[in-house]
Amino acid sequence: MALARLSAVSGLVPSVEWLLYSAVRKEALLTSQIEGMQATLTDLFDQEAGIALNNRDDVEEVTNYMRAFRMVRDNLHDIHGLPLSVRLICDAHRILLDGARGATKQPGELRRSQNWIGGTRPGKAVFVPPPPEQVPQLLGALERFIHVEPPPLPPLVIIALAHAQFETIHPFLDGNGRIGRLLITALLEHWSLLKEPLLYLSGYLKRNQTQYYRLLSATRTDGAWEEWVSFFLVGVTEAAAEAERSVVDVATLVTADRRLLLESPKAGSAAFRLFELLPTMPRFTIEKARQQLSTSFPTANAAVKLLTDLGIVMEMTGQQRKRTFGYQRYINLLSRTE
Repeated sequence: MALARLSAVSGLVPSVEWLLYSAVRKEALLTSQIEGMQATLTDLFDQEAGIALNNRDDVEEVTNYMRAFRMVRDNLHDIHGLPLSVRLICDAHRILLDGARGATKQPGELRRSQNWIGGTRPGKAVFVPPPPEQVPQLLGALERFIHVEPPPLPPLVIIALAHAQFETIHPFLDGNGRIGRLLITALLEHWSLLKEPLLYLSGYLKRNQTQYYRLLSATRTDGAWEEWVSFFLVGVTEAAAEAERSVVDVATLVTADRRLLLESPKAGSAAFRLFELLPTMPRFTIEKARQQLSTSFPTANAAVKLLTDLGIVMEMTGQQRKRTFGYQRYINLLSRTE
C-alpha cells in the first residue's frame, strides 16, 4: 500500500524526470555512504555543473553506481535487453568498479579467491562467505529463485530473501553491498511494484546500519529469516512514506516558486525555461545555463539575475567572477535524508 501511494503521488509534479533525478541520486549517495564514502548531494550537483571538487574519487564512485543502475534499467526495459541475471549483475559490477579504486578488484568478475568480513584472516572473521568455486552455482540458484513462476512468496518477501542471500554469497572482491542494494531496486521494477525507481531504501538501511548488518548475520547463524524480512518490510514502508513526503514537499516548493515567477513583470521566456530546468540542474554557472538554454550569455545572465532577485536561486560564492548558483531550498529538501 505504501508503494502504491508513492506511485500515485508522483503525479503531483509536471515531470516524473524531476523525481527520478533526485531519487536515483539519493539512493546512489546513501548506498555509497553506507560503505563509508563522504560525498554529498551538493558534490554530485557540483560535478554535473562542472564545478571543481575536492573529493572527486568519492563522487566518481557514486556516479559509477548511477551508471550501473541506468544500464540495468535500460536492459530491463528493452525487449532485447538482458533479464535480471548473473550476467547482468556482473555487467553492473564492472561499471561500479570502473576507475582507479576498483581496478585491482576484478571488476565484472566473480571472485576467484576466498574473502571474509571483519578480522585479519578467515579464522578471526565475523563472517566467511562460501568458497569461490561454489559461487557460480550459488548465484545460478539465486537467479532461478528470482524467476520461479508463479512466485512462491509475495514479491517483497522474495526481494528481502534475495538480498540476504546475495550478501551471504558475497560473489565479488568489492562492491557486494552496493550491488546487493541495487538488486533490491531492480527487483522492485522487475515485479512492477513501482513504475519508476522513486524509493531510496538505503536511507533507512543507513539509519539502522547496525541492525541491518546484525539481522543479515542472524539469518546465517540462527536462521532468523522472519526477523530480517520484518525489518526489510518496515524499511520499505518507511522509505516509501519518506519518498512520498519528499514528492509533496518538492511539488509545493516548485509550485510556490513558479507563482513568484509568473507574478513578475520582468519574467521572459528564458527565465521560465531556466526555472523549469532547476529541479534537474540545481547547481549551475551562467555558462551552464547559457548552454542549456541555447541562448546568448547576456540573455542567460539576465534570466539568472531575475531568479536571484526573486529569491528562487542563490549565488553561492559571493564573488564577482566564477560565480555559481543554486536552487538551495530544493537542495535542502533533498538533503534531509543524508
